[in-house]
Amino acid sequence: MKNFKNLIVWQRSMELATEIRQVVYKLPKYEQFTYRDQIIRSSISIPSNLAEGSSRESRKDFKRFLRISLGSSFELETQLLLLRQDKIIEPSDLTKALVCNDEVQKMIHTLLRK
Repeated sequence: MKNFKNLIVWQRSMELATEIRQVVYKLPKYEQFTYRDQIIRSSISIPSNLAEGSSRESRKDFKRFLRISLGSSFELETQLLLLRQDKIIEPSDLTKALVCNDEVQKMIHTLLRK
């Protein structure tokens, strides 16, 4: 699998990374240093590892990068849920990102099963 840009999961994870940037811009200044960089890194890690994994020669290597992407997705979800739990951002501002992240997780799970 060489052309990662054709992977729908990669395309959707790129949309997620864009949505995440919109979320972190809403962080209050006093929380930006606590959450912003970590959340952005997690969101960027998802499509990056999908792209890197697609360049690998073996299915085993590709699956390893799928698992890394999935781990980053769960890390991102945890960070978003902390923002909601601690009432740092309005829940409605997180809805789109959480839904998109859930879709990406399901797509990665599907690829792992194939």
